[in-house]
Amino acid sequence: MKEVIISLLTGMVVGFLFTLFRLPIPAPPALAGISGIIGVYLGMKVFQWLSVFWK
Repeated sequence: MKEVIISLLTGMVVGFLFTLFRLPIPAPPALAGISGIIGVYLGMKVFQWLSVFWK
């Protein structure tokens, strides 16, 4: 849980600084970005689950 909080706070600081300096946010649109991150994580978990059967 500690990593999640640190990651969230770091993201907020980066978002604040990019907006302060009027730079484009280094992330895709909100819902698409979140969906992509979740998809990558789920793909990793599916691979790990399937790799148990391949051994």
